[in-house]
Amino acid sequence: MKIVFLDALTMGDTPMTEIAALGEFICYESSTAEQARQRAADCDVAIVNKIIVNDEFLDAAPKLKLVCEAGTGINNIDVEACSKRGILVRNVAGYSTDSVAQTTWMHILSLMGHTYYYRKKVFDGVYSRGSVHTDPENPFLELRGKTIGIIGMGAIGRQVAKVAEAFGMNVIYYSTSGTSHCTDYPSVSIEELLRSADVVSINAPYNNRTAGLVDYDRMKLMKPSAVLVNTGRGGIAIEEDLAKAIDNEIIAGVGLDVYVKEPLPADSPLMHTRFPERVSLTPHTAWQSVEARARLAHEMAENIKGIIPTR
Repeated sequence: MKIVFLDALTMGDTPMTEIAALGEFICYESSTAEQARQRAADCDVAIVNKIIVNDEFLDAAPKLKLVCEAGTGINNIDVEACSKRGILVRNVAGYSTDSVAQTTWMHILSLMGHTYYYRKKVFDGVYSRGSVHTDPENPFLELRGKTIGIIGMGAIGRQVAKVAEAFGMNVIYYSTSGTSHCTDYPSVSIEELLRSADVVSINAPYNNRTAGLVDYDRMKLMKPSAVLVNTGRGGIAIEEDLAKAIDNEIIAGVGLDVYVKEPLPADSPLMHTRFPERVSLTPHTAWQSVEARARLAHEMAENIKGIIPTR
């Protein structure tokens, strides 16, 4: 059995020994569309992350039995086209729940705790040159008694909520599916959530119900002391509007790990706000803790073992 990983760069140095033990294994850091077709020509299993799997790709891979997504989202795979050819598609769900929840809280704590401001004050020498042992000018707010509003109460949203409870916060959520399955916390409208929350955390998928959900008009509903964090998908909160809300002091802070265009363009308004200390940005890394990537590699091996007989 031949297994080809066509774009493994995002896995870094994560061991692939479990997968390699299942057959002939070839791993490429990246592949163009043409290279992907050539490299998949005689494989039984194609592992992909962002490679587009469409009719053209499938026509070039007549032996293909399984497309294994190195992640959760499969919007890069034409599942119907695979099904018509009898090709199975498998993804990995839940491997990054703890990793994303932790990154969400990293952003929240950084923004609410004024980390950027304090660090700059120390490293710029302002603190060292001062005459007082503290900085009385910019105190931070405690989380206890505050409200976190979670947009999307799936597995990650629930994990974010558990941590919020440990801080003594009140939890409310907006169901992006409209079903409000979670009965542990109050389900509210998006407008009520934005008005009430001191922290807004977006932990939802991008679809026709969430695209552009939080625009400038809705940001204006938020408290001027509130922060918004998005570790779900880019485009749920409109990036240009977030930058405008920061510049106009509509909200106190924004933390993002996901963007409409990735990598984030250097001319993004988020990179050029009046108050950079109120902006916390990470390069779509919330999913990729060492442990999460190891779980992902293991679950991909399990998907392959469960579908195709080993030697």
